Amino acid sequence: MKIHHLNVGSMREIDSTTGLPSARAVCHALLIETPSSGLVLVEAGLGLDDVTRPADLLEAEWVDLVDPALRPAETAVRQLAALGHDPADVRHVVLTHLDVDHSGGLPDFPGARVHVMAAELEAALAEAPSRRYRPGHWAHGPHWVTYGEGPGETWFGMEGAQPLHGLPDLLLVPLGGHTAGHAGVAVREGDRWLLHAGDAYFYHRELDLDPVSHPLMDIVQVDSQVDAELRIANQARLRTLAHTHGVSVFSAHDPWELERY
Repeated sequence: MKIHHLNVGSMREIDSTTGLPSARAVCHALLIETPSSGLVLVEAGLGLDDVTRPADLLEAEWVDLVDPALRPAETAVRQLAALGHDPADVRHVVLTHLDVDHSGGLPDFPGARVHVMAAELEAALAEAPSRRYRPGHWAHGPHWVTYGEGPGETWFGMEGAQPLHGLPDLLLVPLGGHTAGHAGVAVREGDRWLLHAGDAYFYHRELDLDPVSHPLMDIVQVDSQVDAELRIANQARLRTLAHTHGVSVFSAHDPWELERY
């Protein structure tokens, strides 16, 4: 199995607060080449329709707030082609949640199975259209595969982890608080685990044992949360995963984390 770390949508430039150079926020995605399940995309980022027709697909207030770069070359479908892959070979897309900057690329992979927590899909369909959920991203009728109806498994002390159908080395791990059905995506890479934590936190220093938030990014995460208590509790669980269990944890939008990979 080979894992590529991609930025599938640059956004507003931010300072690091720790002496690192300023950088645009990113949409951190994974492209996984599996031996038996084809290509797997974790997070779809912004899609070709978003960057070429933003007025039709994206909410104007969101665009003003986030300042997306809207570069066709950053879309997942274009990056796959640049790596020599046929986008039609993406058989699975796994999403932490359905916010606009995580689901926008779904129309670029219409034949893929889309794995997501059932509570997240229910919330998106009920709330859309809104700033965070854009129905144009699933107007093509994705093949949804939903999770969370059963109790799941315990993974490093995290309850309710859901093994993904047809993907033996991946799990959806509930990390509620940011959205109704937000989850992390755990990937086994040899003898270690990676966890894409989505928007469970926004800045790498939030996982420090003495956590520090980012002034600008914290405004965004507090404004978008649906359950503050649960979000904060899950950040504590992520610190345990990283510092006690050695799981490589990273989030969706921190450019300095992406640079490490």
